[in-house]
Amino acid sequence: MSEKTFKPCNREQMYLLPPSLRDWLPPDHLAYFLLDVVAQLDLSEIYASYGGDGRGQPPYEPAMMTALLLYAYCRGVPSSRRIERATSEDVAFRVIAANQRPDHDSISEFRKRHLQALARLFVQVLDLCREAKLIKLGHVALDGTKVRANASKHKAMSYGRMKEKRDELELKVKELLDLAERVDAEEDARYGKGVRGDELPEELRHQESRLRKIQEAMAALEEKARAEAEAAAEAARQKIAEREQKVAESGEQPRGRAPEVPDPAKAKPADKAQRNFTDPDSRIMKNGATKSFEQCYNAQAAVDEECQVIVAAQVTQAANDKEQLEPMVEAMVANTGESPDALTADAGYYSETNVQALDAKGIDGYIAVGRIKHGEAPAPVADPPSADLPVKDQMRRKLLTERGRTVYAKRKAVVEPVFGQIKQARGLRQFLLRGLENVQAEWELWCLTHNLLKLHRFGALPA
Repeated sequence: MSEKTFKPCNREQMYLLPPSLRDWLPPDHLAYFLLDVVAQLDLSEIYASYGGDGRGQPPYEPAMMTALLLYAYCRGVPSSRRIERATSEDVAFRVIAANQRPDHDSISEFRKRHLQALARLFVQVLDLCREAKLIKLGHVALDGTKVRANASKHKAMSYGRMKEKRDELELKVKELLDLAERVDAEEDARYGKGVRGDELPEELRHQESRLRKIQEAMAALEEKARAEAEAAAEAARQKIAEREQKVAESGEQPRGRAPEVPDPAKAKPADKAQRNFTDPDSRIMKNGATKSFEQCYNAQAAVDEECQVIVAAQVTQAANDKEQLEPMVEAMVANTGESPDALTADAGYYSETNVQALDAKGIDGYIAVGRIKHGEAPAPVADPPSADLPVKDQMRRKLLTERGRTVYAKRKAVVEPVFGQIKQARGLRQFLLRGLENVQAEWELWCLTHNLLKLHRFGALPA
């Protein structure tokens, strides 16, 4: 019986011909698709930031670095160190980097330097989706999801606790200063003036540093309270002016008391007002998935029904979604140039103001007015709601009509899978960057790469 023959496996074999990067991956691979997309994007804002003095080492090619970052976010790899490692270990990353190996400092610095410009590519990618007919704006679903901030909730402190801690630290610092003075006097007597012995400078510096951070946090909360009081005062003055104008026109005194104008100088934060020392812009919010309170941001997305393309993406510090509907509609119009025919949103977005705002823009709105218990099925309504009913009752009846039930039933299937794809499949559990402006840009990067994946899936790159 003859011995079995195997294919040769010689790891010392030299390449007989120079290898081509184009042979390393299948022709329809996401890496090649992204390189083609980036070639169509306008990166002039990024290129314009580089001077032409020619001093020092030349930077990496911006189009390559842009494609590298976009591919990394598509793959759920935002860490600059993991990207650096992938340019050595992952064939697709090596293809995009043209077999170069930018270190993590270069990758991090490029993202930091061009973060806002990279986020603004969201609209350009959205334009590609429109050209590819992936967006129809017939029905858009709006929702928000809590994403952990790059900060611990244990690094947050309430204003009331800050006041207590400030008093404790001021007393402690005074005791340490008094001790240091006594030690200085004893050492001067023992060693002579100008000769230092062992003191307690480290402890003193630590306490002073903590005191300074608390004082800065208190000042920030107090400034915020004053700004909110000034806004409330301006609104009250405007209502008073409108009230006086009505009196002048009608000659009749309006019912009710005139609004009081708050004094911003006397405004103080509530004792429960909190500030995080690591990321002051983040807030403690209840995570719907874990039911626990965590340091988070509220990431918003408006998703088109046709192919689940994100048409607007924003981040807010507010845990409640009620104030986010109008800004998201405005962002959607700014990004696409038009309003959707219909918009659905859950009960977190309901308010009479929001319903009326959608009506004013000609958008057919379907916003839940409250939660329905599991297993309950309200009886359907045949007739459309009467205009004589209160706004809330009109919306409740509208959602019970055949069209209302059909349209609103699509909401969950349109927007919630998008959050699942971004958070579960691609691994966004916590933002990498800190500060509202940076987190907003990071969320747009995650959302624009979601749209790029949709383009790739449908094979829809315009020529």
